Order: sequence, then C-alpha cells, then structure tokens
Amino acid sequence: MNKQIRILVVEDEEAIRTGLIDVLVFHGYDVDSAATGPDGLEKALTGKFDLILLDIMLPGMDGYEICDRIRTEDRNQPIIMLTAKTSDEEIIQGLKLGADDYVPKPFSIQQLVLRIGAVLRRSQVGQEMARTLTVGGIEIDTENFRGVRDGDEIAFTKREIEVLSYLARNSDRPVSREELLLKVWGYARNLDIETRTVDIHIAKLRRKIEADNKAPELLITVRGAGYRLVAEG
Repeated sequence: MNKQIRILVVEDEEAIRTGLIDVLVFHGYDVDSAATGPDGLEKALTGKFDLILLDIMLPGMDGYEICDRIRTEDRNQPIIMLTAKTSDEEIIQGLKLGADDYVPKPFSIQQLVLRIGAVLRRSQVGQEMARTLTVGGIEIDTENFRGVRDGDEIAFTKREIEVLSYLARNSDRPVSREELLLKVWGYARNLDIETRTVDIHIAKLRRKIEADNKAPELLITVRGAGYRLVAEG
C-alpha cells in the first residue's frame, strides 16, 4: 500500500483552515493543522510532513520566520506559502527563504490543488544534477546550495539550483517559461496556472550571478523564446 501523503496547514483564519482541511482530505491527503505560528513551527519540525501550506500573517510568529526556521533544519522540506501580499518584494522574501511556491489569496481551490500536486511531484521525482556547476566564475556545490566567487560565498535556494542546473543542461537553446514550469516546477502542460514564480526566480538569480543584474550577460532573455544560460568557455 502506498504511503498516504501528509500535509500540514498553518493558517489562523478558521474558515480558510477548515476549508483547506476538507478539500485536502477529499483529495486523499492526511492533514494536520495549526492556527498559530509557534504551534505551526513545532508541528513542522516534528511531524515529518510531505508538504507544508504556510500562511504569512500568523499570530505569535509570521510565516517568513517559520519558513526560515524550517530551512535551517531541513533544506528539502516542500513549502507553499499562502499570502494576501502580492508585491514582488514580499513574494521574493518568501522565495528567498526557500519556499517552493506561493499562492496569493483569494485563491482558486483547483489552482491550489494543482500546485500542491506539482510541488509533491517535483520533490518526489527529483532531478539529475551534476554535483558541481560553474556559472560566470562561480563554483556552485549543487548538493549544499552554496557557490564561491573570488573567495566570497553565495547562498542559493534548492529551487534556484534546480533552475540553474536545468538551464545549464540546455544551454544550447533558450528555455521557455512554460518548459521551466513543466520540468522544474512539475506543473502539467497546458494548465492555466497564473504565477510569477519563474520570473521572480530569474530576477533573484541575476542578482546573485550577474555583475550588473539590469544588463545580464549570463542569464539572458531571448525575446519571444525564453531564457538562456550562457555556457562556460
């Protein structure tokens, strides 16, 4: 018998929390929940969940801090953040701390279920990656999410490493946003999923690897085709 997938819902609004639990149980998941930040963190660190749905605005401790604390203990724990905040700066903060994706409120249940499935597939299937990767003179340890350039350390999230690795394996051509969503995020093809996740990750990576992120020379945009990583040498 296949192991039932366990999901933790950390959400303080009772109506939303109860609705999420009902929907996830209906879809066959084993669900636990928490209504406060401290309770959510304790359960997240001790409960061995396959995925955590994490609200940002919580009593006692916000979702950003919880995400950061989880990542210090487990770099691979799948996390989707639920947020009423939709500015790039606020979304980037969650992704920078290591969230796999974000879902803005109010959200479609269908969209949420699709994203949950995508993150779970991505975490279970994994991706063939070289142990080391060189980009723009940065030597990257893909297993430990760390890069070094001129003696200075650069920290990457797991998803950033996955994006770079996929682009590096396909550096002979531009890779479309749809392909990245399909191959890196695990979204099924032709699903109408509205997300700026790819664009935000590209912007974050440019800040880390480019000499001038406003005039990129390594991670370039090919108009109408997607993104291309310029191969070393």
